[in-house]
Amino acid sequence: MSVEDVPPRNVWDVLRNDGEAVLVDVRTDAEWNFVGLADLGDAGKQPVLIPWQVYPSMQVNGAFADHLRKAGLTPLNKLYFICRSGARSLAAAQAAQAAGFTHAFNVADGFEGPPDADGHRGTVAGWKAEGLPWRQR
Repeated sequence: MSVEDVPPRNVWDVLRNDGEAVLVDVRTDAEWNFVGLADLGDAGKQPVLIPWQVYPSMQVNGAFADHLRKAGLTPLNKLYFICRSGARSLAAAQAAQAAGFTHAFNVADGFEGPPDADGHRGTVAGWKAEGLPWRQR
């Protein structure tokens, strides 16, 4: 299986219209706290927060699939994985598929996307640049 990249606006539409769709944010605590989170209130949901890598060592979270299950997620859920730019979330979605979560997708360009010409993120592509709802934690 391969993981499909889904544009952020399409993910937002699915989250609002599909009760089985879940956004799994795989960034670190520091990113959730200082950069912000997708605000899914209008969809009647909250993002599921499970780090793919554990800060500060940045080792891959060996219990990632177990954490998905403990969060109440099942292979019936459509899981949309998001990170800063789409790289960690792709790896997390691949691991989820390998663990039996067949409906695993990657949010293209992640929460902040690539840096702009001045080195700032959140303006070129990704959840924030698309003007989708988000908030500071």
